[in-house]
Amino acid sequence: MNLFYTFQDEKIDPLLIQVMIVLLIAFILIVVLRHSLNFIEIFWVEYISSKPFYRHFYLRQQRLNNDQLFILKTQFSFYDKLKRKEKKYFEHRVANFIKTHEFTGKSDELIDDQKEILISATAIMLTFGYRDYQLNILRRILVYPSTFYSNINKSYHKGEFNPSYRAIVFSWEDFLQGYEIDNDNFNLGIHEFVHAMHFEFISPNNRSISAIIFMRNYNKLKTFLKVNKPYKNNLIKSKYLRNYAFTNNFEFIAVLIESFIETPLELKSQFPEMYDYVRKMLNFNFSGY
Repeated sequence: MNLFYTFQDEKIDPLLIQVMIVLLIAFILIVVLRHSLNFIEIFWVEYISSKPFYRHFYLRQQRLNNDQLFILKTQFSFYDKLKRKEKKYFEHRVANFIKTHEFTGKSDELIDDQKEILISATAIMLTFGYRDYQLNILRRILVYPSTFYSNINKSYHKGEFNPSYRAIVFSWEDFLQGYEIDNDNFNLGIHEFVHAMHFEFISPNNRSISAIIFMRNYNKLKTFLKVNKPYKNNLIKSKYLRNYAFTNNFEFIAVLIESFIETPLELKSQFPEMYDYVRKMLNFNFSGY
């Protein structure tokens, strides 16, 4: 028996050929359309509006278990203020964040549902206005029971972001204090996650829609403060932002967003222009903001 044959020996159904051609054309059109829409959206958020074309589209939504959901409902006020549909999206993102990040307890600190939920919810809150909410620069969350010794600058810290290790490190004691007092404009979790966002988005190679929205309005804010020196002087004199905000640009935006999240009405009342820049920077159009 001759086991070698050519395609000419086979009779291929003409209908099958037509179906394959149609599928190939459809695939090519989808690829072209996707790239075209991405180009249009980039142009849109860079020059026209700070809003992405859409924020939520999930083929399969992740779910939290009952214990995790109870913590989110009772210990994270931002979630409680969301609309019903937004809550489902928020739950999905929190569950996915937990799934895609490594949580490690240090100095015998145990990782439990409370730590995973509150830390993840903090990250998701800050990126909830974006479609691309995951930070590629971040993979690990390290949790100490209290202040810890940092090998980066040889001193004790409450928290830090380490881009080379792709990690955020928290003192759990200080992380919790950030939520126990929710109007003092001091929240360790928010502060460190803003650092991670800033490092992620400031890269010139990052052309994601989220990065463009953040950097477009961040640069506008910097320019506004640079050319309006009396405005910046009034900001400093007001003591609305703690002095640490004026250490450098990274600390400024971290402290400013802490204040925006915790006391948005006060920021809007005292410095409405700055409030508006941050709101657009995060694409934050949720209840209370």
